[in-house]
Amino acid sequence: MAAKPIYGVGLDTGSRATRAVIVTLEQGRVRLRGCGKVDSQGWLKGRIADQRVVTESIRSAMREAEASAGVPMEEAVVGMGGKAVRGANARGVLEMGYVREVDQRDVNRVVNRATRVQLLEDRMVLQLFPQDFMVDDQPGHRDPRHMLASRLEINVHLVTASVQEHFALVGAVNQAHLGVEETIFEGLAAAYAAVLPEERRRGVAVVDIGAESTEVVVYYGDAMQLASSVPVCGDHFTRDLAQVLCLSYEDAELVKTEYGGALSGDCADNVTVEVPTAEDRDGRDVPRKLLNQVLEARSAELFQFVRSDLARVGMSHSLLGGVFLTGAAARLPDLCDIAERVLQCPARFGLPVGIRDWPESMRDPEWATAAGLAMYSAKLKVQAEREREAAGWLGRVLR
Repeated sequence: MAAKPIYGVGLDTGSRATRAVIVTLEQGRVRLRGCGKVDSQGWLKGRIADQRVVTESIRSAMREAEASAGVPMEEAVVGMGGKAVRGANARGVLEMGYVREVDQRDVNRVVNRATRVQLLEDRMVLQLFPQDFMVDDQPGHRDPRHMLASRLEINVHLVTASVQEHFALVGAVNQAHLGVEETIFEGLAAAYAAVLPEERRRGVAVVDIGAESTEVVVYYGDAMQLASSVPVCGDHFTRDLAQVLCLSYEDAELVKTEYGGALSGDCADNVTVEVPTAEDRDGRDVPRKLLNQVLEARSAELFQFVRSDLARVGMSHSLLGGVFLTGAAARLPDLCDIAERVLQCPARFGLPVGIRDWPESMRDPEWATAAGLAMYSAKLKVQAEREREAAGWLGRVLR
């Protein structure tokens, strides 16, 4: 009898585009089965403004993905980001009373105490990432089990989210007749798809630049050091051009996509580009150098914010693995050069890796988050299957 295939579904509900990815796990390898992408509606400044319209975007993206995969899906892992999500360090302490061997129950208790932080009324813990354990004042332990100790501490990084925004997102997904397996930080999903484990251990940052939000994730060793959002996103680049060049938002977006770049030094002073004007007027020429100067200034500001976040956790000069740029707005030409100049480390695009049959046309940083969500979904199902098998085996033994 053939084993039932394990499917993973990732849903990236961006403010400009909604993407769905369906994968299957075959012999320990993830393979793409289907995908869908539609324009998003119902968002305002990175928050859900019209839940019904957001639901329709989700339904359309899933319908497209299910049609290409040839199978209907019932649940998905959903990404959440933007200003509604924040990260903070916390610590849990467990006094064991006397020296004894640390077991799994002790680990569970100290982790639970780390989550008992005083949150604001509208905040909830979205995810918890252990950094290290301290065993009797000796720090740096990854797994304290079977060690002798009388006191156990844990340092964790908590990712918290707005309860209201979380409920709105889950409600929009549920109204699309789709269950939510888990909601995870979008920056984490992008890192999960684009960064290999050995690269994370050397110290890396993932900067996921979307239309209305930018998320930053920093890893060192096997531990997450930082999850944050910075107040510069793709929308700012477009608005800067619209204001400086006196264009509509739509025309500024078109000019940015067609002619824009993040470096102005290589542009000759006599090179111009034609930009649109109001109706019944001829197009006008503007220096391409001016166009790129505007984008370069905003790019430098974005990575200055990232640099400040890195300094806050002591990682300014520790990114030996470099920085990975993901998200649709990361496709701006020469943006990696600005990242290298400001952050003083290697920079490259974060592209989905490790998924079979991933088409060349989707080797793009805008798909990293959706791919990571789908891979995470498959991982959750594998873990759940193992737990069911273990419980079934234990039940047969105890019966």
